Amino acid sequence: MTTKPTWFDTSIETTLLAHESPNDEQGYFVYQLDALKKHLKQLQQQDVIKLWFAVKANPLSKIIQTLDSEGFNFDVASSGELHQVLAQGISPARVLNTGPAKSKKQLEAFIAKGVRTFVVESINQLIWLNEVVCEQVIKDTPTVLLRVQLQWPEGEKNPLGGNSLTPFGLSTQEWQSIRVSDYPALDICGLHIFQWGNMLSNEKMYSLWGQMVMPLTKLADDIGMELKILDLGGGLGIDYLGDGNTLSWQQIITDLADIKAQAGVNELWLELGRFAVAECGYYVVPVIDRKINYQQAQLVLAAGINHIIRPAITDQPFPVTLLRQSNAAEQAFDIHGPLCTSMDKLGQLPLPQDIDVGDQVVFGYCGAYGFTESMPFFLCHQLAAEYVIDNGKLVEVRAAQPASTYLA
Repeated sequence: MTTKPTWFDTSIETTLLAHESPNDEQGYFVYQLDALKKHLKQLQQQDVIKLWFAVKANPLSKIIQTLDSEGFNFDVASSGELHQVLAQGISPARVLNTGPAKSKKQLEAFIAKGVRTFVVESINQLIWLNEVVCEQVIKDTPTVLLRVQLQWPEGEKNPLGGNSLTPFGLSTQEWQSIRVSDYPALDICGLHIFQWGNMLSNEKMYSLWGQMVMPLTKLADDIGMELKILDLGGGLGIDYLGDGNTLSWQQIITDLADIKAQAGVNELWLELGRFAVAECGYYVVPVIDRKINYQQAQLVLAAGINHIIRPAITDQPFPVTLLRQSNAAEQAFDIHGPLCTSMDKLGQLPLPQDIDVGDQVVFGYCGAYGFTESMPFFLCHQLAAEYVIDNGKLVEVRAAQPASTYLA
């Protein structure tokens, strides 16, 4: 019998095998809330960092409610994300507004709804936010962090994996043109730095964080800021490829305690997305066809990047397993979805040789960047359903929706 991979929670196998719904024959997502709660409790057993959840990773109501129950705060980057968080009964005092495209109109709306913590990514945003606070005559001064984008001189050791220019924040040189005292309506007391992704090495993370301390503390001094808060964003990785590279959370806490002391800040923040929720999620989808093409075994699934696009944009597939048990040896299959584009490939991954039409496969680590990062409208396929397993029971949160619900 083929051994199930370690990322698959075998306690839910019977539940998934028993689930039958014609509405889910093009694939569905399921999130193991019992496992998520346990994981979040472990993350909160420390007093070094304040944890925020990056809602972009998974905005499902039940996911937000579970994170709320474990004391997480919420990083939102759009009006839609804010509405979803507030709809779950979360206080706006626990919301951090991030994102590079904050207009004055959006800042007005966030302030009006009670949000008081902002990451500002441009001088325009800083000016607008100061104006909004003055115009709305609010009593509590917003906390503001300036987002910094660093580059290392060519030839020097660069832990950021390249100096690609992005719209996130400004260089230290640009921020040095301001003075904190010129924005009296704001409490500008922190810096935000995050420009890496899916890091899998504790040593590299610590090196990266450590090299940021000096330029950031210097910037704070240069602009007259009392640096109280340092937000290191997220980027903590998941071992999608199964290479055995995993982060130690306890080592992260130890390293961050040192970084916190080096920076001399009162608070250190992390905005976790995939590291908080990826492992709790699965995507289940049937096999529609199997064939051999130029000596390569291929599987065509009922859905592909229209439901899980991450493999096409990162070259890192979600791991997969056959839902039923099998005694057959494994072989490599090219796994494709139904879309009329060569982009619709979910990876070349090992599966049992006896897999056939009608079998279901399960992709792992789909608790983050699954449903809402997909491209569901191409070819007019249906939107996938989302379920949770809570206290051992499978509960539908949103039913599958046919194309007729979104086509005009």
